[in-house]
Amino acid sequence: WERGKHMPTPAKRASIQSLDTDIPFRLTERGADFSFIDLFAGIGGIRLPFQEVKGKCVFTSEWDKFSKKTYAANFGEMPMGDITKIPASEIPPHDLLLAGFPCQAFSQAGLKQGFYDTRGTMFFEIQRILAHHKPRAFLLENVKQLKGHDKGRTLKTILSILRGEQVPEIPEEIPMSQEARDSLGRKLNYDVDFRVLKATNFGVPQKRERVYIIGFDRDQVEPAQAAGLAKHILDELGQRKSETLLGDILEENASVPEKYTISNRLLAGHTRRLREHKAKGNGFGFSLFSQESKYCNTISARYYKDGSEILIDQTDIGKNPRKLTPRECARIQGFPENFNVDAVSDLQNYRQFGNSVSVPVIRAIAKEMKPYLVAKQ
Repeated sequence: WERGKHMPTPAKRASIQSLDTDIPFRLTERGADFSFIDLFAGIGGIRLPFQEVKGKCVFTSEWDKFSKKTYAANFGEMPMGDITKIPASEIPPHDLLLAGFPCQAFSQAGLKQGFYDTRGTMFFEIQRILAHHKPRAFLLENVKQLKGHDKGRTLKTILSILRGEQVPEIPEEIPMSQEARDSLGRKLNYDVDFRVLKATNFGVPQKRERVYIIGFDRDQVEPAQAAGLAKHILDELGQRKSETLLGDILEENASVPEKYTISNRLLAGHTRRLREHKAKGNGFGFSLFSQESKYCNTISARYYKDGSEILIDQTDIGKNPRKLTPRECARIQGFPENFNVDAVSDLQNYRQFGNSVSVPVIRAIAKEMKPYLVAKQ
């Protein structure tokens, strides 16, 4: 349209002209200290803290069209699509690779198929990009269950590949792009370690534990040559402690629109299932929280279905419990108040924040990694 080669329909033209021009986290032209790429970017939760410490994002990939809309509304950039279809040679050089690679294959909510699930093989797409570009460092994020998947063998394989150790042969039936399979013979040389970090220890009022994997190229980052740099950083982060209170991020119940209050029918269903689960001796069922709660359960991508994992008590105004608002979802993940949650529907917001990261955890990691991302002049 801008080049005069195409004229959109009146409806599309009106849609374009109604787009929000207030992009809160648009990358400015100020000098950057390092460059990074943002893979499996979601809505940019990992990008944001590294941009705050003067990093420049030079490439983004995300396949979900709704996440792309939220990403564009906040960063003014439209991510590229499916990373499996993008050759490593078409990705710009970078100092740091960021990836919250798909977790469903390793999560308790999924089938725990690991590498035999196509979502689990996304790690090998990360590996091929590392092998091609050899950035100074990387940060990977995944669910806590990755640590114990297949009795620890899955994570052991991942760490072995990243460290350039003897890598187990990957069966042919495990699906991956041909470029990824071809790159398995190109050894990496990273000082690597991982930790399970709790979001509550970083001021996030949500019980969320995730695996974080950090690596530094021994050939480029001098302190990593003797190994132990990644371990040192993660040990420091693992000692963090913080007090949280859910009420700090909740809106007053009286000010929350009626649509977030659950119906009598849904509440009755929740109550019945809770009673049935208790009779069976398990802990499933809906969970009720209030202003006085220290933190809530982990928000998941399924929250849009019935909100059962996090319902807010409204007895103070004589109403049924309610679901979180999209803004509250952003807050319990630590996103800034000016993060735009209006680009998509409530349903998509719930999915996106359930799939996203706890920003304060990433912010702490970014500050620790920053000194090693800048090449000495």
